[in-house]
Amino acid sequence: MLTHVVLFKFKDRSPGSVAQARARLDTLAGNIPTLLAIEVGEDVLHSGRSYDLALIARFDDLAGLDAYQTHPVHAPVLAYMREAAETIVAVDFIT
Repeated sequence: MLTHVVLFKFKDRSPGSVAQARARLDTLAGNIPTLLAIEVGEDVLHSGRSYDLALIARFDDLAGLDAYQTHPVHAPVLAYMREAAETIVAVDFIT
C-alpha cells in the first residue's frame, strides 16, 4: 500500500477559499480507478506551523500513484491547486 500525503498553504487563506479547494479535491473520490481511498481535511488549529488543507490518498503501489498523477480527472484539480497554493509539500510512503 502506498500512501500519498499532501499539505497545502493557500495564497487566500479565507474559509471560503479553503472550502473551494477542498470541494475540488473531493471530486477525485470514485473517479480515478487506482485511487483506493482519499481523505481531505481542513486545519482546525490555525497555528503558525499549520497548513490549510491536507490530502491523504492511498494506492496499491507506485504505478497506481503514477496513473493518478496523469489521470484526466486529476489534471484540472492539480492545476487549480498549484495556482491557488502558496506552498505545497508532500510525502509518499509504503506500508
